[in-house]
Amino acid sequence: MIVVLSPDGTTLYANRVALEDTGLSREEVNAKGFFALSFHPDDLEHLQAQRLEGLSRGVPFEIEMRARQKKGDYRWKLSQYNPLKDDSGKIIRWYVTATDIDDQKKKEERLHNENLVLREEIDRSSMFGEIVGSSKPIRQLLKHVEKVAPLDSTVLILGETGTGKELVARALHRKSKRASRAFIRVNCAAIPQSLIASELFGHEKGAFTGALQRRVGRFEAAHGGTLFLDEIGELPMETQIALLRVLQEKEFERVGSNHPVSVDVRLIAATNRDLPKAVAAGTFRQDLFFRLNVFPIAVPPLRERGNDIPLLVEHFVGRFAKETGKTIRHIGKQTLEQLQRYEWPGNIRELQNVVERAVILSETNTFVVDESWLKGESGESSQRRGLSALADREVEMIEAALAETHGRISGPTGAAAKLGIPRQTLESKIRRLRINKYRHKRSVS
Repeated sequence: MIVVLSPDGTTLYANRVALEDTGLSREEVNAKGFFALSFHPDDLEHLQAQRLEGLSRGVPFEIEMRARQKKGDYRWKLSQYNPLKDDSGKIIRWYVTATDIDDQKKKEERLHNENLVLREEIDRSSMFGEIVGSSKPIRQLLKHVEKVAPLDSTVLILGETGTGKELVARALHRKSKRASRAFIRVNCAAIPQSLIASELFGHEKGAFTGALQRRVGRFEAAHGGTLFLDEIGELPMETQIALLRVLQEKEFERVGSNHPVSVDVRLIAATNRDLPKAVAAGTFRQDLFFRLNVFPIAVPPLRERGNDIPLLVEHFVGRFAKETGKTIRHIGKQTLEQLQRYEWPGNIRELQNVVERAVILSETNTFVVDESWLKGESGESSQRRGLSALADREVEMIEAALAETHGRISGPTGAAAKLGIPRQTLESKIRRLRINKYRHKRSVS
């Protein structure tokens, strides 16, 4: 592209390539609308300021800008301004050439977003540092990881809360051909339903109230790498449809845009929910479930891998002793037996928390756990283990709110609003109290 300007920046001429690329006519160029029509409206104000400053200096300069294409989309260009002077040194023309740098800019943007996400991941402590254990269920799990990790197949990780599903997802990424690229994690239950589409797919400036600038979503940030969607069973139906399109066509549209964005991402999903039951209840799409369930991996609960508890305790004691600056040389035999008898409804996460608390309170070089911390939880499990009278009352209140709202949790008419608590808090209580929120949806005629 070549454009000729007068000394004050008025467009005098644009060559055929410039006209073909932008889809503008010579008449539109001559009508002095070339600059305003050629570049992204969000960029015009600062581009004009940069351009005027460069023209006033009278020396060669360059500007990166998003240039309009014939089809209405935009590509990044590097515009280089060079002055033509007469014999007295006065500028009589500016010659502008534009080079396509769109691929380079997208790569820079992707790396920038990857770095942002990686910094977030570094700051956020993981559930535990590595997969620890040698029991038969863990050996079987690792065998599955080894087989599917090198492939690009979608993996669905199933397991109770606290079993280490994210750890398995990270192991799959580390052993894949994408290991050198980003691993992006999204907790679908922690994001308000109204914002989940923007979080995953990004949005354009002005797409909704508060969208003050264009935002790249997690799919774009994970391009070339792995996207881990934790608690995928919490996705709203409209986002499930968009996710299905990404899996089928490998493209999506940002919120507020109708231009498809191609993406190369390996998807790993995880849930502690019974997805077939959610499909039957009509809250999870059957076609999406089939797309996700290509290679399911079940993470065993801690009560099924009791032989790993001594190894896990030793691992956590070593870590937390180092963090707290304490020296712990022995782990009491009675303590280990007590920990192995306990059923661990909170799984690995609960064990980690118990060990951390015990290390913090430890005043000797022997690790012991207060027996009262584990009372009332061992023995035969029941559907609602150890619920107090207060918890029973909570169940009644939540059940009543769900019945009144036909199972709807979020929004101004949802159960969370009626109870006066945040949606995430209500979701957490529903999971902890093992309330079936879907049976209320089935009652809707």
